[in-house]
Formats: sequence, structure tokens, C-alpha cells
Amino acid sequence: MLSMKKYDVVIIGSGLGGLQCGYILSKRGMSVCVLEKNGQAGGCMQTFRRGKYTFDTGFHYIGGLDEGQPLHRLFDYFGLMNLPWLRMDESGFDEVVINDKSYMFANGYERFVEILSAHFPHQQKNLRKYAAFLRNVSDHIFDSFEKREEEELYGTSLFAKSAYDYLTSTIDDPLLRNVLSGTSLKMELNPHTLPLYIFAQINSSYIQSAWRLRGGGSLITDSLINSIEANGGIVRMKAEVTRLMEEDGKIVAAEVNGIQGTRDLSEQPVDLSAQNSNAERIEADYFIANTHPAQTLSLITESKLIRNIYRKRIHSLGNTFGMFTVNIALKENEVPYLNRNIYIYKTGDVWQYYDYKPELVNTCALVSFQAPENGSSYTRNIDILTPMYWPEVRQWEGTTIGRRGDDYLSYKSQKAKSCINLASGYIPGLKDFAHPEDAIEKIYASTLLSYRDYTGTPNGSAYGIRKKYDQLMTTLLSPRTPAPNLFLTGQNLNLHGVLGVSMTSFFTCAEIVGMKAATEGLF
Repeated sequence: MLSMKKYDVVIIGSGLGGLQCGYILSKRGMSVCVLEKNGQAGGCMQTFRRGKYTFDTGFHYIGGLDEGQPLHRLFDYFGLMNLPWLRMDESGFDEVVINDKSYMFANGYERFVEILSAHFPHQQKNLRKYAAFLRNVSDHIFDSFEKREEEELYGTSLFAKSAYDYLTSTIDDPLLRNVLSGTSLKMELNPHTLPLYIFAQINSSYIQSAWRLRGGGSLITDSLINSIEANGGIVRMKAEVTRLMEEDGKIVAAEVNGIQGTRDLSEQPVDLSAQNSNAERIEADYFIANTHPAQTLSLITESKLIRNIYRKRIHSLGNTFGMFTVNIALKENEVPYLNRNIYIYKTGDVWQYYDYKPELVNTCALVSFQAPENGSSYTRNIDILTPMYWPEVRQWEGTTIGRRGDDYLSYKSQKAKSCINLASGYIPGLKDFAHPEDAIEKIYASTLLSYRDYTGTPNGSAYGIRKKYDQLMTTLLSPRTPAPNLFLTGQNLNLHGVLGVSMTSFFTCAEIVGMKAATEGLF
């Protein structure tokens, strides 16, 4: 029997964008239901436990959280400023290592220029010009909320310019160009596609201020869920949307696999394919999909609204590369906590990792230290992330979690050791696999397949759909779809990262309640 419920808004997917939309609209008094197919909310904001250790999935640090800075305004609106934030080292929150030489990134535009000018005194004037440009981008980040025309949103003029071309025309020292780009494993550094606005907005926010969160990204997820529920909304886990139903020129209901579930922070994703429960029909006036647009369209099989030309456009869009992650559990009091990240490159060109090149695999990495929750000066967890490409795991693409075979496990193990060896020169006591007295207690690793299966991103893409500065009309997506009451949100639209997704959430909600109502209380 098909049971039925009715809400103002149904949101598919409980990633950051979905939960923020749920917060905004429930705060406006709308009845909201967020549906998540897995047993844990958060998408890339998830944490997971392995024994006594807690690891983050994709959340490691954020920028621009100090008072008066962009993310502070957004997170204050979402009620997230009371979480246990930890300011990272202001004199060096990021360390870039290129060919074994280190360069520190400092907070504050003037200090940032001062420290790098010590290495590149002949580039001081260019560095000031670069820093002034980044500052200007951040100063005008909310201008787009006042724009009326879609093509003016997000500083489109900078979207239409090449980040790589800007750097080469502004910085005439090749090494400095690579240093300035060296903290950008937070995006896909593709010299042929990356829009200048994405590069500038993300890098600028971290130079303003950089922060970690004691306890991990799930604290953000839990806070947003608590707020949605306090506003009368509901967030359901283990509720997989299997179909969106279209009637009379609009979407009228979501068909959900009939497993009931509210918040259940289980470690493993739920395999709903084997369940035989009755389907559930959940009706709403509006629907928001926080899933990849291609995945969203797969839920609408028979449609008079979604024409083939739109489907082909969405399916033709390329996705950015993914990340291989090594989660390292450390013995107690062995590795001192570093209040900065380390970006390591064994080659001089940091812009060459956008595509699969076997000779470059495992030659660059981001090393992130988990902030101790007990105030200790030692860390118990370190994450190492390196770009990963679909050809590396294609032979196992048809497998499922826990059933990929011994060859896959062996591959993961060897890749993890390569990453640890790359990072070990900068983390004393980490590299000696042959001796039990080293600092490592346990190693866990996740590939593109892990990200694909846990978060539903095609090919485990880390940053969603690849935006192209010279193809804006096709690669920048509107929240609107051909279905008049179905909207998109999340990193696949315009901007990825915590700051970008947070801004996009307001644009999605503005399609339903208008920008003035969506941003009430923000300014």
C-alpha cells in the first residue's frame, strides 16, 4: 500500500546545501522534509568512526570565519558560530613544499605579502597587486545577492576569465606562480578550464583567516539538523528517493523506499536494493535536489517537462577528479599536533594534476592534522589526500562496498604507503613500516569508489561538475530546472566548497521565496 504525506518542501539529499536550504526555508515557516538514502547525514561533511578514532570525510578546514568576513556572516546566520572552532596558525596556516623547499602562507593580506616577499623580493609589487585583487573579490562577495539578472550572479565577469591566464599575466616568476597555486588542492587546478572567480574566491577566504573544527564536520551537520527539527521540519535517514512523480506540468511527489528512519549515525551506508518494503509517496509543493543533476534526472523517467536536449546537456558535463584519502590513527603522544596544513609537491608544476598521468600519481598531497579535542599537544589522527583518477579504479567500478576483492585491498594498501612515504619527511616518526615502534597504529584508506558509494557523486568527483571559463552557458547551472517546482542546489551549480555551497543555498531558496525573504536576517 502506498502511504502518503504532504509538505511545503521536500529536499533530496542531506549534504551541506540540502541542510542549509532546509534551515532557510523552515526558518521562514515552511514545512520541510529532508530525505537521505544513507544512515548518516552530511554528504562530504560526514565523519566516520573506526574503533576509538573519528575521521572526517571531506571537511578539513575553512576560511573567512573571523568577524566581518564572509563565512562568519553566513555561519552566524546558520547558528554555527558556537561550535568549537580553532583558529589555525596565523603566521603559517598553510605550508607549501615544492622540490623540498617550504613556503608559508600567513593570514592577513599584508602579512601574506610580507612573508612571501622574503622568498621573492623581486616580486613584491606583483604580490601586492595579487593580494589587492583577492581582497577586492572578497569585499564584493555578497554583491551578487543584490543582482536581478542570473547572468550577473557570482561576479560572472571573473567567471569568464581564466585563472591560469590571470596568474601568468600578473606573476612573472614561474616558481611563485606555483607557490601561490600550491594550496589549491581544494579545487581542480586545470589551466584550460578553471574560472578566475573560483580560484580567487577560495584562496582569498583562507588568507583572511583559517580554522579547524574540534570534533569534525558532523558537528555542522548535527547543528543544522537540530535547527531544522526545532523549526518543525523533519530529517529522515534510510529514505531513498527512487522516483519523482510528474503530473499536470509539475513534480507532485517523491516515491521513497518504505524504510522508516530519522537520524541514525551508523557507520555503513544502507543497501536499500535488497529491501522489499512498500513504497511511500511524499507530496510537496516544491522539491530541491542536493544530488548531482544527472542523478536527479534519473529519478524522472517519464516526463513532458524534462526534454532530451536538457538531459543530454547535463549528462555531457564533465566532472572534476576525486581524492584518495589516507586516514592514519596514531599512537598516543607520538606525533606533535601541527596547527597548519602541509601541501607537498615532488614536481615543480602544480597545474599539471588535472588529468590522469601515471607518472604523476602519488607525487603531491595535502596533509591535515586533526585538532586534539582534549587540548593535548599531540594529534591522534592525520589525513593525507592526493588527487585520484577514474582509470586507477575502473576495473572495480561494478563492485560494492566490502566486496571489491583482494586485488583492490592490495592496491589501496600500496597507494596508502606511497602517500605516507611522500609525507613522512615532514612528519617525524611516520614512515618506518618495518618497525613496530613507529607512530602509526592503524591505516584506513578511501578511493573514488568509496566517495561514489557513500556520497552519490559520479566517479567520486571531489568538486562536482567542472566549470569552464569559456563555456559558462553550459557549465554554470541555474537552480531552476525545466520542471517549474524542482530546483537544484549544492556544489555542482556554480561554486564548491563550504563558502560556495552556503551562498548557493540562498540562491536556490530565493527561487521559492524570493531573495529578500531568503536572506532576511543575513544582512
